Amino acid sequence: MKIQNLAQLMTAAKEKEKKKIAVVAAEDLDTLIVVERALEEHLAEFILIGDELAIKSIIEAHKMQIKAEIYHELDHKKAADLAVDLVVNGKAGALMKGLIHSNVFLKAILNKEKSLNTGRHITQISITENLENDGLLMITDCAISVAPDTMGKKEIIENAVALAHQLGIEIPKVGILASVENINLTMQDTIDAAVLSKMSERGQIKGCIVDGPFAFDNVISKEAAAHKGINSPVAGVADIVLVPNLLVGNVLTKSLTYMAKKQVVAATVGAAVPIVFTSRTESIDGKLLSIALATYTA
Repeated sequence: MKIQNLAQLMTAAKEKEKKKIAVVAAEDLDTLIVVERALEEHLAEFILIGDELAIKSIIEAHKMQIKAEIYHELDHKKAADLAVDLVVNGKAGALMKGLIHSNVFLKAILNKEKSLNTGRHITQISITENLENDGLLMITDCAISVAPDTMGKKEIIENAVALAHQLGIEIPKVGILASVENINLTMQDTIDAAVLSKMSERGQIKGCIVDGPFAFDNVISKEAAAHKGINSPVAGVADIVLVPNLLVGNVLTKSLTYMAKKQVVAATVGAAVPIVFTSRTESIDGKLLSIALATYTA
């Protein structure tokens, strides 16, 4: 089934068998509010790892309706390792970041001695609805990869394509973003786009169609692409947009959220299981959708 919009994602996630999500450092009001809402929506079950007294105190003080296993662990590194062990042992099907530093959380996931490390880079994808609201648009990497080289961009594409397949997009169209749509030897992003496009054409990037470079207007708008005379199977109809670096991705995602008022869902991919790894400023609804995505793809 192809997921056409975020409402359909939420509905489909509720119909899935409930997975347990291990929450690392759950002694945090914002995190527990999201957990309570997710339980109310029947999206998932939870295992809470962290300061047990603090967790119970927050739940009691705010009269929360949260029924979940609690594992007491004050040390955040040990809490993250415990969460990974729960997934490895089949007691949880996904991971969620609570009040823990991102590098500590990711280090536990990338531990080569654990089976969650697939050998791929962990990358982030921002998911929203496209201009016509009849499909999803994925933008990557907007939060983790700072300035990827050509092969790093290849991995980012492959991670996004794997998620697109899970969401029912059989042959996702990938547009490589740059400042201009022409190859310019003084602009490395356009050269990377040309190389990645040829790699896709030669079968070195599988399961998708890759083209670029594109400016943002002609990667998402058929009218803009036609106006510039761009003949491409990806122009104006991209399912995935690869940004050149973290700055572009971060600004683009926040512009969609705060100026265009679009709902944007964060996905963190590349590990063996889904990871709920949202910004602390993300809305409750956005965090719930990230949990829905983790439940749907687990």
